[in-house]
Amino acid sequence: MPTFAAVDIGSNSVRLKISRLVAHRLVEMHEDREVTRLGESVFRSGFLSPEAIALTVKVLRRFHRAAQRAGADSVRVVATSALRDARNSRAFLEWVRSATGWSVEIISGVEEARLIHLGLTSTLRVRSSPVLMIDLGGGSCELTISKKGHIQETVSLPLGAVRLTNDFLHHDPPRKSELRQLRSLIDREIRRSAERISHAKPNIIIATSGTAEALAAVAHAMYRTKSQRAMTVTHVQMRRIAKMLSRLGLEDRKQITGIGPRRAEIVIAGAAVFAGLLDRCKLGGFRYSPLGLRDGLLAQMSAEYDRATRSGRQIESERQDSILSAVAHYRVNLDHAIRVRDSALQLFADLRRIHRLPPEYKEWIAAAAMLCEVGDYVNRTGRHRHAYYIISHSEVLGYTLQQRKLIAAIARYLGKSRPSAGDAPIKSLPPSDQKHIAKASLLLRLAWALNLGRSGALKTIRVRIHDTSVDIVLVPKHPMSVDLELWAVEKEKAYFRAVFGCDLSAEAAAAA
Repeated sequence: MPTFAAVDIGSNSVRLKISRLVAHRLVEMHEDREVTRLGESVFRSGFLSPEAIALTVKVLRRFHRAAQRAGADSVRVVATSALRDARNSRAFLEWVRSATGWSVEIISGVEEARLIHLGLTSTLRVRSSPVLMIDLGGGSCELTISKKGHIQETVSLPLGAVRLTNDFLHHDPPRKSELRQLRSLIDREIRRSAERISHAKPNIIIATSGTAEALAAVAHAMYRTKSQRAMTVTHVQMRRIAKMLSRLGLEDRKQITGIGPRRAEIVIAGAAVFAGLLDRCKLGGFRYSPLGLRDGLLAQMSAEYDRATRSGRQIESERQDSILSAVAHYRVNLDHAIRVRDSALQLFADLRRIHRLPPEYKEWIAAAAMLCEVGDYVNRTGRHRHAYYIISHSEVLGYTLQQRKLIAAIARYLGKSRPSAGDAPIKSLPPSDQKHIAKASLLLRLAWALNLGRSGALKTIRVRIHDTSVDIVLVPKHPMSVDLELWAVEKEKAYFRAVFGCDLSAEAAAAA
């Protein structure tokens, strides 16, 4: 029974959750959280303060000890808005690595939203369509529209409660002019997505994060009736709560049920965002869920270990949707991409005894086959370098940054260049993966060669493996010719021998 630990380094707080995978389901073992306000100085000066760094690292050491006690087999640590914006984030990453041995991954707002969506859909039954998910953190607000478990659209807005408090609210209680400026900025940012949200007509609105929890608790305490469900907030209630909070001083806000002493410092800005969202998007209210980013991280880790989990099926769907979206966006010929992918998958299966790649490389090669032409969108000159950059930097949802780099490296070497240890794409990979890239990229090169004519002339291939050689027989569709494909495969003979240590021969069969 593997054990996973997820750490979320947010702009306001740091969170840990440890779960064990039992019978294809995650069972929570331990949870911890502490407010460190890592992003507070970032939103003022652009730099992480030494005090916030020291406090956050101290908390991460505690989390590290908890993960060790739990016997965590895998730990994933991600950072969000504060680290995305901080100009001295590298110093923080090195400090964390030195103190805990953990490598922190700074994820984008879109990836943050995807993981939150995964955490919710892998646990809750939210198959009704459509659903709007709102995650209001310290530095940003992620909005995700989901339909039947599929992400339709996601956007990250710079509307975090800590960020807005620092930028606008300088008096306690805030002045009317400060509140007007705050609401104007919130309205401007929300307006960009309001039409799409209203058009989607979400019938379920789920909010996550500490601010949503506090506001739901306030609503439950103030409006508890037989019809009032726990942890839900109506549009009218949210408007009244936001107005009430903006008129209270800090000490009075601390006394309100559901608002802790640290949350009281930023809750006015957070309430203003929720009130603005419900107003501008014409939403009836929201319900709070304690699930969030760390649950998505755990779901991702469990799916990588066991695809039979519910989250495994969700991630597979997300990856397929995202790849098809990228193919359409970069104007790749879908039919040709599918043919190259199918050839690559057949070669992976038929040559398994030769290449001996880990099973997960089947998926990485398939993704690389679908995306290897995206570089043409920039320029055909240097298109393979462009493809590497696009794949490794684009939001191909469902893949971690390291996985995208791996897929990009496989797609990089379809031209004259071949992978070598000194190449930047190779050096960015773990040593365990560096040794596999030549084999994986060669399988893709062969799949590309088998479809070089782009006419769909190839019906199938037959592979025969001998002691010191491999024969590939190209079976064309009647009455088409595969002469060009045969020529392209012949060109890979020397490289095939260099990588796999055996000879390669190719011939065309009679058209089927």
